[in-house]
Amino acid sequence: MSTPDSLLEFKHRDWATIPAEQIGDGIERRMIWGDRLMVCRLRLAPRVVTAVHSHPHEQITLVERGRVVFNIEGQARTASAGDVLQFPPNCRHGATMLDEEVVLIDIFSPVREDFLPDGNGNR
Repeated sequence: MSTPDSLLEFKHRDWATIPAEQIGDGIERRMIWGDRLMVCRLRLAPRVVTAVHSHPHEQITLVERGRVVFNIEGQARTASAGDVLQFPPNCRHGATMLDEEVVLIDIFSPVREDFLPDGNGNR
């Protein structure tokens, strides 16, 4: 019996086995990506502030733990564990962590080439 082609590409991963990278003070990132989709798990220390930025990728952010104030196109929006945010391409956004560690799951489509090892993310 042969293995279906779809199973040849299937991967089962545990976040704990994926190397973490420090991308800034108090910010740790782990990433998984395929051909058209990228998932990043970020651990952010209390009171970390990320710069307001935009990118051509669609982004969905899941708040796994903690509370964070997002700056979305100049408007403040507080999110906490269980919340999901959907950012269209080129939407300006940044975030300020409140008084506890925050864990975010960021999903991007297409893949953020700039995050990949030497797609000028430089690992």
